[in-house]
Amino acid sequence: MWEPIWAALTAERDVVRVDLRGFGESTTRPSHGWSPAADVVATLDALGIERAHVVGNSFGAGVAVEVTLTRPDLIASLLLVAPGGALITRVTAELRAFIDAENAALERGDLEAAAAANVDWWLVSPSRGADAVDPDARALVHAMQKRAFEVTADWDEIEEAELDPPVTERLAEIAVPTMVLTGGLDLDAIGEAADGVLAGVTGARHTHWAGAAHLPSLDEPHAFTTLVKDWLSHVP
Repeated sequence: MWEPIWAALTAERDVVRVDLRGFGESTTRPSHGWSPAADVVATLDALGIERAHVVGNSFGAGVAVEVTLTRPDLIASLLLVAPGGALITRVTAELRAFIDAENAALERGDLEAAAAANVDWWLVSPSRGADAVDPDARALVHAMQKRAFEVTADWDEIEEAELDPPVTERLAEIAVPTMVLTGGLDLDAIGEAADGVLAGVTGARHTHWAGAAHLPSLDEPHAFTTLVKDWLSHVP
């Protein structure tokens, strides 16, 4: 999903993009109690990266915060884009409608429909038509999500480890510069999660794009690249 902006980002910075386990080429089946945050920490340690600015979108934003809470020494700053995952505070009616659509497709074994539900709800959003979104971006997200369903088809019984106390109760512990980016076309549950981060993290800044949905780097790749560069130019 970072491909459209990858050349621009790597032209000026050393950047690592990580396939979280179950996505892309990260296909190793985890054991019980696995943690995406622990996987990210292990990856940074293996690469010899002692400190990094971290950008996370959606579920990845929640993972970024979990990494910050478990290994604060690794994190120089956070850019949390459409924060989801562990940062979601409640399942709203809108979010429930997506979950039901995805689950119904998965229960009948229709991975195409399940991936399409993710494209419709997260990339396109219920607030606009598919024609408003780049068809290449729609194809990319569809392929990415279908791949994830294929990789994790037999992972249902594997429990993902969660921080205790949960992330949403520990936001005050975050002491690095933090920026939250939201989109006006995103689901209401994500807006609530963003509000929680902004209220909980001291000094957190907020940028809002009225015309973006849940994946701003695909909605507005040039503007997103500019945002990242500007943000990094102002943090230590």
